[in-house]
Formats: sequence, C-alpha cells, structure tokens
Amino acid sequence: MSHIPTPWEARELLGRYNHESFHLQHGETVSGVLGWFAGQYDPENVAFWQTVGMLHDIDFEQWPEAHCVKGIDLLRELDVDEAVIRSAMSHGWGMTETPFAPESLMEKILFTVDELTGLIGAAALMRPSKSVQDMEVSSLKKKFKDKKFAAGCSRETIQQGAELLGWELNDLFEQTLAAMRAIEVPA
Repeated sequence: MSHIPTPWEARELLGRYNHESFHLQHGETVSGVLGWFAGQYDPENVAFWQTVGMLHDIDFEQWPEAHCVKGIDLLRELDVDEAVIRSAMSHGWGMTETPFAPESLMEKILFTVDELTGLIGAAALMRPSKSVQDMEVSSLKKKFKDKKFAAGCSRETIQQGAELLGWELNDLFEQTLAAMRAIEVPA
C-alpha cells in the first residue's frame, strides 16, 4: 500500500539521492514556499504541499537527463502515493519527458515557483543583506528583465506559470517574496 511521506520523511528521501547542498537547500526552499502557499489556498493540506515541494527534484542530481521521469520510477519503488508522484513530477512539464501536466493549483504553483525561487535566491545573494527580507518587488522585476542575471532560471517558465495560474507577474512576485520572507532562516 502506497503512502504519503511526511515533509520530514520526504527530506530524508531527498537526501538519499542528493548530496550537494544546493539541491538540498532548493528542496527545502520549494517545500517551504509551497507550504506557505498551501496556508493561503489549501490550509488543510500544508504537509502534502510541503512533501511535494521537497520531492520535486529527487532525481535531478543523479539523473539530470531523465529528470521528472526517473523520479517517477524512484518514488514508485519507494511506494510513494501516486498523487505525490504526479504532483511532484508535473513541474517538468514542457521541459522534460514527464507525462504529467500541471493541473491543480498546487501543481501550477510548483511549476512556477521552482524557477522563481531560484531567481529570487540569486537576487538575494547580490544584496548587501544577502536576504529577501528587504527585497522589493521592483528590484525583483529588474532582475527578471535582465536575461543575463541568473540565466539558468527560465523567465518563460515563470511567465507561463503565471498565465496558467491567471495571476499578474506582480502578484506572483509579491506572494513568492512573502513566502520566501516567511521561511528564510536568519544568517
């Protein structure tokens, strides 16, 4: 019988297949951001959203060429519930060979914030404070428009995700910054 891991169990599973601190921190960040969004839109399911966020890149470090496909197999072998697998692997829609398109609100948010949290994190590192606490949406918009800054963060995916959600970029940026402020651990 498949199960839905707790966020803590999901962290342990992520750590089995990922050892680079960047990938582990990214899992923590996306998990926390999804938890924040769940608090706004689906408060009864915060842990589920956090688990999906933690597991979304479980296969990326070891199998980047099979990202969001190998993850399906790994999670099935670990007897993880299909709802978690589907939601976690849908974030690669259009960029990988995943068979899952983002359909639910949570999947659309994950699809969008996976890239956006990377952009915000990179922008925070450039600030004197090294923090999102004092970052303004106007600053983030400038970084978003500068295609050379954090070039690996797909602006097209962020834009496409905002459209899937039916949100203006400003609203998406404001909410994601609020989420990252809420989960940021002081240095």
